[in-house]
Amino acid sequence: MSDETLPRSTVFRQMVARMRRLASDTPVGLERWRMCSTTLECGAGKRRRITAAWMRSSRSATRAMSGRRGRRAVVALCRLFAVLMAPALIAGPAKADEAGATIATKGTPAGVPACVSCHGAQGQGNAIAGFPRLAGLPAPYLRAQLAAFASGQRANPVMMPFAKLLTPADIQAVTAYFAQLPAPALPKTIPAQTGPGAALALGGRWSEGVPACVSCHGPEGRGVGITFPPLAGQSAGYLKAQLEAWQHGTRPPGPLGLMKAVAGRLSAADIAAVTQWFGALTEGADK
Repeated sequence: MSDETLPRSTVFRQMVARMRRLASDTPVGLERWRMCSTTLECGAGKRRRITAAWMRSSRSATRAMSGRRGRRAVVALCRLFAVLMAPALIAGPAKADEAGATIATKGTPAGVPACVSCHGAQGQGNAIAGFPRLAGLPAPYLRAQLAAFASGQRANPVMMPFAKLLTPADIQAVTAYFAQLPAPALPKTIPAQTGPGAALALGGRWSEGVPACVSCHGPEGRGVGITFPPLAGQSAGYLKAQLEAWQHGTRPPGPLGLMKAVAGRLSAADIAAVTQWFGALTEGADK
């Protein structure tokens, strides 16, 4: 039997029961359900306060659903549902955001320092020191990098010991925090589209099996999905260090071993040119 064919009082009771079950499954608990109330307009301008406990009564439900009050009762139920559930729905993400922000700005009791001390207050990176941008990078990508540091697959004397000290919950929280930060501003116009750096970035060198960087990392290197991170917003020095890491086998080769293969076909001059081209996207950004 569909809801449309059920007696109104039955529909009402079912809605209340569903909401009560949902409320009991959340951190808010049944206490909030018992205490919460809303107001229902009854005929002739009268108003009646309806508590959740009152609405659970079958006899009261039948009375509430009679006549025009039935439609108003449904509206009241929806309002009650919003009051009951909103704190529960917000609590989970809010706690995760708070935990991630704490790790990012204060570090962890296990001895991991604040991420922002190296990566910048807004996760924008530190070009002079060679620390990359984290803001706006996909959380799954950031988690994969922390896992690689922890396992030793990605060699870095600074990050390896810290990654090992992070718990799975820490990693989940801090990567979600940086993922939701706004990406650095990019310039309105991209750097010159001529020269060796632009040629590799925009066209590649297919005769030697080197695809255009933007064919995987997206227009202007803005990133594609969770596998191909943004290149724009990273400093030339950091990008250069990563291509050299792939050449030396000190960073995981990426999907299908693509980055190790591509980096192995680049000369030192190629690396300098293409990383400077992408680095200019950040250096020329409007602040």
